Amino acid sequence: MSDALVALLLFAVGGFLAGGAVTTWKNSRVAAVALAVAALLAVGGAVAWLSG
Repeated sequence: MSDALVALLLFAVGGFLAGGAVTTWKNSRVAAVALAVAALLAVGGAVAWLSG
């Protein structure tokens, strides 16, 4: 699998998780924060994958 494809998939997962965090914010703040942290980790992983 190419490096660009892995980074693109990680960015997509990060966006999906960020959307889930926004949607969940009104119902469960703890779950929303956990989703936001996971989104940041996914995007950070994509950036690290591209730079490494």
